[in-house]
Amino acid sequence: MAILCSGETANEVWMSAAERLKALNKKVPSRSGSTYEFLHVLFSIENPKEKWVSNRMPPMSISYALAELIWILSGSDIAEIVNYWNPNLYKYSGNDVHYHGAYGHRIRHNFGMDQLEKAFNILHNKPESRQMVILIWDPEKDLPKDTGVPNSADIPCNICSLLKVREHRLEWTQIMRSNDAFRGLPYNFVQFTSMQEILAGWLGLEVGTYAHYSDSLHLYENDFDNMKIYSNKFSKNTDSLSVSKCYFDSVVEKIYKRMKRIVTEDPDETHLETISSLDSESQAYNNIMLIISAYVARKKEYLRLKEDILSRCTNPLYLEIWNRWDAFYKKGAKTL
Repeated sequence: MAILCSGETANEVWMSAAERLKALNKKVPSRSGSTYEFLHVLFSIENPKEKWVSNRMPPMSISYALAELIWILSGSDIAEIVNYWNPNLYKYSGNDVHYHGAYGHRIRHNFGMDQLEKAFNILHNKPESRQMVILIWDPEKDLPKDTGVPNSADIPCNICSLLKVREHRLEWTQIMRSNDAFRGLPYNFVQFTSMQEILAGWLGLEVGTYAHYSDSLHLYENDFDNMKIYSNKFSKNTDSLSVSKCYFDSVVEKIYKRMKRIVTEDPDETHLETISSLDSESQAYNNIMLIISAYVARKKEYLRLKEDILSRCTNPLYLEIWNRWDAFYKKGAKTL
């Protein structure tokens, strides 16, 4: 039986699904441990700009979420870049130099094309098209061996995106074969609602409904007691990622290059202060760079600089999520 979780925000629909999973008492085996599972779950988010699951406990790592988003948008598959903001990521995705299933690399480089660029051109020239599909799954790379053994530790859970323009709004449907409700889903919402918002900006469209289909929505038994639902209310997201395509290409490249410098150059406090100041025309992208940099300052114990960086972030929701995460992980960042 299919399950529908609908609401105005990502936070609302996530809480609905989490409460249902926590009420289950039947476990399903998997290769990584027993899970509580629902099949065929459809999420419908009416305002995808409200993409943050703020009521998850333990809190999301907003620095990791934003660093991963830039990593994806840049088309990278270099593991050490994204691992810097989540040192435990390799435990789930393998300890390779390049991540096999990196979403951004699949979208922007696989099949010999940039599928975001193709989506822009197709929907700009024929907005009524029903043929715009962005593929992540590649059967040659991703189907298991005949014995059932996976081809990699990092097989993509996301299969494809279905895009449609209706009534001057960009509608987005995301299809997932497998979805961890605790560790994965909150970050998946950020990844693909952001792409929806960005592409809508390129096309000069409003952002429509974000639909997200999880064919297996599950919660691992080991995480059952860890996942809790926070009751407090949070601010609204004040940042818009909708910018022109020309500006987007420039600003994402600039942020990603700074992330690479952080990883490869191990900046001192003065150097990191310079890196953190993007000074772009868009405060939304400035805020992304600030939150990404605040994690680095915290990690390197540049506490004065960390507070200075955070004081320059103008998005109250980012700061609320950051402060909860920071308080929860006083001894250092942990997991997703």
